[in-house]
This record gives sequence, C-alpha cells and structure tokens, in this order.
Amino acid sequence: MVSNPKTFLTEEEYLAFERQSEFKHEFFNGEVFAMTGVRRAHARIATNLSTSLDNQLRDATCNVYSGDLRVKVPSTGLYTYPDLIVTCGEEKFADDEFDTLLNPIVLIEILSSSTEAYDRGRKFENYQAIESFREYVLVSQTARRIEHYLRESGSEWHYREIREAGSKIRLPTIECELNLDEVYAKVVFTDD
Repeated sequence: MVSNPKTFLTEEEYLAFERQSEFKHEFFNGEVFAMTGVRRAHARIATNLSTSLDNQLRDATCNVYSGDLRVKVPSTGLYTYPDLIVTCGEEKFADDEFDTLLNPIVLIEILSSSTEAYDRGRKFENYQAIESFREYVLVSQTARRIEHYLRESGSEWHYREIREAGSKIRLPTIECELNLDEVYAKVVFTDD
C-alpha cells in the first residue's frame, strides 16, 4: 500500500492559490486549512458588531473590517481570517495586493463548537505575537456572553466577561464599547 504524503506549500504558493480560490483557507507551517461556512447567529452577531464599531469609529482614523480580510502573523507565519478586525492609523500590508494585514489592533472571533478551542488556544497564542495587537474579543454564538482580553504589557493580559442584560465592555484602545444587548439584537440561538 502506498500512502499519500502531505503536500506542503510555501507562503507564495498559498497566496497564489488563495487569491484564486472561491473559498477561504487558513495557512500555517506549510499546511492549508479550509474554513467552514457560518450559521445565522454568527452572521447576525458579526453584522451587529461591525455596525456598532463602525458607527463609533466613523470620525476616527480607525477602520473595521469583516472576516474577508486576511491577517498574517509575521513571526509565526499564520495566515488567518478573524471575524472582525480593527486598525487605527497607518495600515501595513504584506504586499501590494492589500489583502493581507500585518498590524491589527483589535481582533474579534465569534465562537462556535468547532472553532472555540482553537480561537482560545493556538490562534490566540499566535495573535499575541503581533506587536500592534492590544485587544481580543470572544463572542459566543450559543449564549449571551462576551469575553475581553486587554494587553496590559508584554505578555500580561487582563480578562473580563459580561453576560447580564445591559452590560457593556469597554475597548479602551479604540475608545469604543460593546453593549451586550446590541451585539445580540435579533440573534436567534440554535444548537451549534
């Protein structure tokens, strides 16, 4: 029996493939990982988050991007698509295609049962290697719950969680806040 060895790609091969692909893929250590589609709750939460942050940052030098913009962690080589990205000031990109951001300030992930462990673990570890990265927000799509990590210094992070109606999380780096009720407006919870 002959086994099929894994095919590893270079970053250049991955980017050429990804820019032609109909679907999104993450890339790490030469391997390509297909990203799954999202459910209704995820899409509604992403819309609510994007609308809230974009409205609050309308007059700032900051931008809010949906999960269609790729982020690269230069020191680890991870290419990924966070659910929402916030940048402020001059944006840095990997090349002249302007589709791979290098300096996010705030990253938001909407948790699902298939991604939660990764988002909390290895992905967060990779994100912490981004020098500009200051705040990480995890939003449940199965219950009203928002978790917030704020970089205090170097590798020290402050954690806060909200679940109660009317609760708010302040994002001090971008001078915004997330209102739990607004984030979950029109969200219909189903089994994940």
